[in-house]
Amino acid sequence: MVVIIRAALAALLTFGWAAGTAWAGSDASTSGLPVPRFVSLKADRVTVRGGPDKDHDVSWIYTRVGWPVEITAEFENWRRIRDSDGSEGWVYHSLLSGKRMAAVQLKLKTDLAPLHVQPDGQSAVTAQLQVGVLGTVKHCTGAWCQITGNGFDGWIEQNELWGVYPDEKIE
Repeated sequence: MVVIIRAALAALLTFGWAAGTAWAGSDASTSGLPVPRFVSLKADRVTVRGGPDKDHDVSWIYTRVGWPVEITAEFENWRRIRDSDGSEGWVYHSLLSGKRMAAVQLKLKTDLAPLHVQPDGQSAVTAQLQVGVLGTVKHCTGAWCQITGNGFDGWIEQNELWGVYPDEKIE
């Protein structure tokens, strides 16, 4: 009898550990894609929940299409995301897009980020971008990213963007 109880307890603990690992997000992912990774919001109304199903309370709602977020875990068709403020919650996978977007993020919200003609700080400046300006990522060298948006196209230092990793290269 003791052996049966121990075996049942071991099976229960193993199942609980496996479920907890899937919930928290391990290196393995449901989609087969790397975790963490950046994606963007596909819809103009994205509901973020406290857990990976519709039974969890709504934590907040995003209303900006294209905003970059980082997937930090996957559970079935749900993705745990983190935004540029560090807030995390769960979103249904179909509300996310693989399109790479980035937002200007600087230390001071009053600062401006220069957009250059070439990936070189000495090249001509074509625009000055405010914090929160959103652009489509075209290329990244590991130090500079070419982004395009409403009325601008140029190169910005990679460390001034949320939506790309340091040293990440994008072709």
